[in-house]
Amino acid sequence: MATFPSIEASFGFTKKSQPNTRIVKYADGYEHRILFGLASHQNPETYDLTWQNITETESDVIEAFLRTEANNSTSFTYSPPSEGFTKTGTYSQTATTVTITITDHGVAVNDVLTIDYTSGSAVDGTFVVKSVTDRNIFTVNAAASASNSGNVSITLPAARKYVCDQWSKQVNFANRATINATFREVFEP
Repeated sequence: MATFPSIEASFGFTKKSQPNTRIVKYADGYEHRILFGLASHQNPETYDLTWQNITETESDVIEAFLRTEANNSTSFTYSPPSEGFTKTGTYSQTATTVTITITDHGVAVNDVLTIDYTSGSAVDGTFVVKSVTDRNIFTVNAAASASNSGNVSITLPAARKYVCDQWSKQVNFANRATINATFREVFEP
């Protein structure tokens, strides 16, 4: 899978989310909302991005990349600006449940995290968030039962898979260009 060229988008981008839910409305006004598909794929994100006042060469690189991916009908890996993070805190493991405490953690159920247990004997790895108690506490499941505690570092990676539905190029000055593009998150193996 290709990775988008390392040319930073300008700030002022728009991020949109539209959860995949199906709604059944009953005659008495009751409404039932149902997740549609796999739980981890319920909220695909769309980014309206701009690369403003970049060189003509940089714009050609971006255009060639997007044309290639569109012609091949393939997705690509992209890390949106200001997305993803690394934070530190503490953890406590009882049986297979690991409770992690980090001030304003910013994670949601089904987020996939890379967890580095910096003290204690818990095993590092990639984990799915199982529950969020509040803005400071969440849980993941460990592979093996243990009684453990210590310090932890979590990383929510920014890189995800996208397709570009549309893009445009504007040339206002000699050797300078602006590209506008819409990236839609896709879920593929």
